[in-house]
Amino acid sequence: QVQLVESGGGLVQPGGSLRLSCTASEFTLDLYAIAWFRQAPGKEREGVSCVPSLDHSDLSTYYAASVKGRFTTSRDKSKNTVYLQMNTLKPEDTGVYYCNRPSVQVAWGQGTQVTVSS
Repeated sequence: QVQLVESGGGLVQPGGSLRLSCTASEFTLDLYAIAWFRQAPGKEREGVSCVPSLDHSDLSTYYAASVKGRFTTSRDKSKNTVYLQMNTLKPEDTGVYYCNRPSVQVAWGQGTQVTVSS
């Protein structure tokens, strides 16, 4: 059974950094484009970034305008993991972060809570 697991969230002050991890069982992340999503309280889930599959690594990673220049997505093939490095965090980055395919999604994981607050 496919299972996505997000981790690395926490409480951080504005301007701080976090690195989120997305791992999977019964699912090889490298074969697919993988997106990071977030859902803020009272808001709909939104896409944050999308890294292409390794077969399409010549394509650019997509970043939402609100995070471009601050967030970076990367892969570690040996660990079947996708990372989201988040720098210069802002209070508006607060939310639950999820990873999944950008479309035709598999079952959602539990997400990881990111809270940016002083």
